Amino acid sequence: MPAARVEYIAPWWVVWLHSVPHLGLRLQPVDSTFRPRDESYQESLLFLGLVAAICLGLNLIFLAAYLVCACCCRQNDAVQTKRRNSCCVTWTAVVAGLICCAAVGVGFYGNSETNDGVYQLIYSLDNANSTFSGIDELVSGTTQRMKVDLEQHLARLSEIFAARGDYLQTLKFIQQMAGSILVQMAGVPAWREVTMQLTELADQTGYVEYYRWLSYLLLFVLDLVICLLTCLGLAKRSRCLLASMLCCGMLALLLSWTSLAADAAAAVVRVTPAVPRAPPHPRPSGPNPGARRTGTRAHARTVLVFAGRMLHPH
Repeated sequence: MPAARVEYIAPWWVVWLHSVPHLGLRLQPVDSTFRPRDESYQESLLFLGLVAAICLGLNLIFLAAYLVCACCCRQNDAVQTKRRNSCCVTWTAVVAGLICCAAVGVGFYGNSETNDGVYQLIYSLDNANSTFSGIDELVSGTTQRMKVDLEQHLARLSEIFAARGDYLQTLKFIQQMAGSILVQMAGVPAWREVTMQLTELADQTGYVEYYRWLSYLLLFVLDLVICLLTCLGLAKRSRCLLASMLCCGMLALLLSWTSLAADAAAAVVRVTPAVPRAPPHPRPSGPNPGARRTGTRAHARTVLVFAGRMLHPH
């Protein structure tokens, strides 16, 4: 029974993000087709990263401006002004908290989707490794059976048809064709080294993905804690809490920008092939080697079928 074919289906948010118009650093439209080796596509990724960094910077600037206003305001304000400011601060804290929590939730979802995609890649590598191992086992097993079992059967048939010269000639031809098939099977490339490298690649990918997923999880948890404590500081108008959260926000900004730079570099880096190509099949000399090889195989199959019918006439 053939193995089920597993195809990659892009999630809806991936399709949506790739359909969003991409802009370069000069605000010119760029083709949104995934081309990580193209310089214009790299500029569009950098532009998106700059937009995210500007949004985070504006958020910190607003917090700093509010902290300065809270520190410089007079204590003898009117009661109505205090109530109006308290209401404005409360609604600002609620809106900011909802936006920040929604952004962190999107980050959690993206981290989980990335983790699922990487493990699908590892699963595909394991399937390819299993296929290559099966090819090696099939070729080695078939070669061994042809060398041992077929020789025994041909020797037995030579004893049975010792008195029939035409049958002996046919058996000799079958033996020659079997030797030709063995030579062709010896030219099939061995995938043992490739399977070892695929196994190593899958192990390294799983190891790196685990720590990447864990680091992003901790980063999003830190962002969520900073957002909640900042909203609490805005609601209670705590200067000490807002100052500490401003410092933590700067740290979160640096970590987010560093992670974004690392992801962009990993997406567009030029990677050398880790899996070598299989050696080419040996080609027989002649004007048309493909036709000669095809004709030899067809003739060998015809002779084998004739021998089988000769052994089992009914």
